[in-house]
Amino acid sequence: MAGRVQGKVALITGGASGIGRGCAETLAAEGAVVVITDVQDTKGAEAVAAIEAAGGQAWHLHHDVTDEAAWESVVAEVRERHGRLDILVNNAGIGINASVLTMSLADWRRQTAVNLDGVFLGTKHSIPLMRASGDGGSIINMSSVAGLKGAPALAGYCATKGGVRLFTKAVAMECANAKDGIRVNSVHPGIIETPIWLTVLPAGDGANAPPDLDALSTMAVPLGVKGLPQDIANGVLWLASDESRYVTGAELVIDGGLSVR
Repeated sequence: MAGRVQGKVALITGGASGIGRGCAETLAAEGAVVVITDVQDTKGAEAVAAIEAAGGQAWHLHHDVTDEAAWESVVAEVRERHGRLDILVNNAGIGINASVLTMSLADWRRQTAVNLDGVFLGTKHSIPLMRASGDGGSIINMSSVAGLKGAPALAGYCATKGGVRLFTKAVAMECANAKDGIRVNSVHPGIIETPIWLTVLPAGDGANAPPDLDALSTMAVPLGVKGLPQDIANGVLWLASDESRYVTGAELVIDGGLSVR
């Protein structure tokens, strides 16, 4: 079924690589005009070029999601170019591997600023533009299985992703009470092949290389395999489309069974 988000405008933070790029390419392939925001300008331009080469529509903006003024500017530009916003994917995030005993307050605050403040700011500034069209919208907040269960040396990361989970539910109820047609849901990836593993779970020898996700998945994931960005993008597409019109305040877990083992 093609054109599942035809004519919609989608804003994806952290859309230059990993899960964000997978979401951007998938939504564009299904008919959305995609606004990719990221601090990685070169990769953002590459993502736009790939989407356009495949026949889709996209553009990129440099964007620090922790900066409220930057959010105001980004949303204003989306309003100026398109006059509407239908889909927001709050995807930008970082992971810092550190014991609660050794993590610096600066790192705690940096991770919270990106993973939680960025979601708050994106939601706060996007809802008015979504409401202006009168057609509702879909906000999709990227959490994690780390927002559902604890993990050693990831207390800070778990705190931010757990915060995203409950923030999502609260805003979903706020929008439902307003009868504005905006649905708000969270997505909880498991072991997905993305660059975040360089910092969330460094290689055992201390090298700047990702861990062996295939071996990790064989051991930890009931389905026995790692996930790919496309697996998450497929779930995001469903939440972005009208097929999920009766879904809000939900958590879509895409983890091969990891969170229930």
